[in-house]
Amino acid sequence: MQTPSWLLTQSAAHAHRIITETFVAGGARGYHFRLLATLVEFGPASQAALGRHTGIDRSDVVAALNELAADGYVERSPDPADGRRNIITLTASGRRHHKRLAALVSRAQDEIFAPLSPADRARLTTLLGRLVAYHQTS
Repeated sequence: MQTPSWLLTQSAAHAHRIITETFVAGGARGYHFRLLATLVEFGPASQAALGRHTGIDRSDVVAALNELAADGYVERSPDPADGRRNIITLTASGRRHHKRLAALVSRAQDEIFAPLSPADRARLTTLLGRLVAYHQTS
């Protein structure tokens, strides 16, 4: 079976396995990296905003942030504008952990896409981005 959807599904399964193994070896989970990367990109944010930016369910955001806070990678503080919510801030240790995880992700990308040239990788990224954008708006 060589339909694009089947090939995409099989490729995604291999990529998921490689990424998961990479994070396990780095003592983390994908949710950790997604949250840390979002904080690096956007700065301090509420738990709800982090959930929206990462696509992680609210209860999973809380659980992952609890783990990151326990390891000293993020800090929670009351939002001065709304005491009912917390603002999550990346610590210096969290920034270093993000850099370590980003290096692991980069190596995993090289493993996943090893048979593709840099031009092929760029083209695939463009095409997948178009698919994702299309299905997010439909």
